[in-house]
Amino acid sequence: MIRAVIIDDIPEARKVLQADLENYCVNIQVVGEAEGVVSGAKIINELKPDLVFLDIQMQDGTGFDLLEILPDPNFKLIFTTASDEYAVKAFKFSAVDYLLKPIDPDELMDAVSKVEQQDQPTDRIGLLRENFNQPKRIALNTLDKIHIVEVVEILRCESNVNYTQFYFTDGSKLLVTKTLKEFDKLLSDHYFIRVHQSHLINARFIKEFTKSDGYIFMKDGTKVPVSTRKKQVLMEMIQNF
Repeated sequence: MIRAVIIDDIPEARKVLQADLENYCVNIQVVGEAEGVVSGAKIINELKPDLVFLDIQMQDGTGFDLLEILPDPNFKLIFTTASDEYAVKAFKFSAVDYLLKPIDPDELMDAVSKVEQQDQPTDRIGLLRENFNQPKRIALNTLDKIHIVEVVEILRCESNVNYTQFYFTDGSKLLVTKTLKEFDKLLSDHYFIRVHQSHLINARFIKEFTKSDGYIFMKDGTKVPVSTRKKQVLMEMIQNF
């Protein structure tokens, strides 16, 4: 049995989450709840739970504030947050489990299942805090590790069925366990453009674009095809540099 604590400044949100856990996650036992940073830190120190459901924005501070005042946060975390596109992007960049309010039972079961199966290194929490300001690094899951890399060091990405091959400016590469479509959405605000169904490139590293035959040459010498429908978008992006 996994002992859990719910920390949220909205009583109804705590009540609904506890009911959902009782109905859908029978291996979770809610042993306590709190409404804010101070009370949350106190109950965690007293009860020493295995898992904490932690709201991001509370009346007396943030979930990050709570984590900072705990000397050694030895528990797993699932963040809860109101629907906020910017916050969601920060969570995805950091590979940290989160639930959007109102919480969907299927997503709750999925998040609990994932957190049971993996550790949650504290460096990912630090990365999440950083990414709430302006994402500069991203957590990439491979089959055996989670790698935290600088976004500006990603040269290009290439689809590999249900995986994505990342290529970096230092010549290294990484096979990541997510599809190219997911990274297209995540990196679109960082000068990345999906020039082809199988290719996502960092436009900062384009060396030249041959309009006649529809190919890009990257600064590492890689030749990348450009689909017909992406040519105009690509040219506009290059001209705006």
